Amino acid sequence: MMSTFTGLGTSAGRLAGLGSSGAPPVVEDPGYVYREWGDGSASPLYCPVAERVDDALGEVVDGRLMSWAQECGFSESEAEQLGKAGFGRLVVLAHPDCGDVERLLISARLNAAWWAADDLYADDTALGAVPEELPGRLALAMAAMDPLPRVGEFSSSLDAALSSDRVLVALRSGMEHLEKWGTPPQVQRVCYSTFAMFVSWSAYAAWRHSGKRPPAWEYLAARQHDSFYTSMTLVDVLGGYEVDSNVYFDPRVRRAAVQAGTAAVLVNDLFSVTKDLADEDPPCNMVLQVAADRGCSVEEAVEVTVSLHNSLVRDFQEGCREVAAVPLPQLQRFMRGLKAWMGGGFEWHSTSPRYR
Repeated sequence: MMSTFTGLGTSAGRLAGLGSSGAPPVVEDPGYVYREWGDGSASPLYCPVAERVDDALGEVVDGRLMSWAQECGFSESEAEQLGKAGFGRLVVLAHPDCGDVERLLISARLNAAWWAADDLYADDTALGAVPEELPGRLALAMAAMDPLPRVGEFSSSLDAALSSDRVLVALRSGMEHLEKWGTPPQVQRVCYSTFAMFVSWSAYAAWRHSGKRPPAWEYLAARQHDSFYTSMTLVDVLGGYEVDSNVYFDPRVRRAAVQAGTAAVLVNDLFSVTKDLADEDPPCNMVLQVAADRGCSVEEAVEVTVSLHNSLVRDFQEGCREVAAVPLPQLQRFMRGLKAWMGGGFEWHSTSPRYR
């Protein structure tokens, strides 16, 4: 039986003659620009241009998100902090091909729930993050996102645990909203990219518990699975289409998606340095790992991280050119969606009070 994967491979074969040595020269794309960031003292970041800035729509999504957070059990002050962070604005920036509030709430709710789990379970010791407790908490988080078959009398205790923790309630609620719009493969794609992210969180917790500061290469190996790739799994769901699994997991497409997610999360590391340094037990951060590895200043490590980010974005551009001739509209739209997410993600980080 011929699969879509076969079609993708056959179509892309028309590009194979270029090879690595015969690739066309890099042409500057007006959809990408160098952006100053932070206080402007570091080198600029090479990023896609944000395709849509609609603060009015972002406020609508944020308002709905705050109400939903309280329904999940977050306090009024926590919900207000969530609104100030502007996750609704983030998804409006990151998904410019979606104008439907209900679809935007899929990404807004799940991103807010992931961030809450990251802050409350993994990263912020001031908010109750305890490294020794993280693996058990994440096991319950997986059960909240991907409900288990009933196991007789033992299910009642699990149900009680899942309904008593606001983070778990938010994760389950976010998935239920996704299930209304996404297909089963899209739903499971989100689950398993999240669960891979949780493995990286457990590695960070083990490092913090043992006092080990991993070298930058080891941290980056984990960070590539703990990136905005997880958020990007929702690109086609919000766009109202579906990338076939054989296309979505084609090595060229997955490589481009992981590059986009990693580049976007390095932006997060760069904007988070000051916040992370303020923690009495700082979480892992690419800048801090490079500084420790090389015995250099934070400023020098920032430059290394900026250079890596810019290289990843250019590699992503090359990946887009590699599949540009494949005649699959869903694939081309998805690649544009990844690019748009990077552009919107940078815009959000550069304006969010969370990183000021």
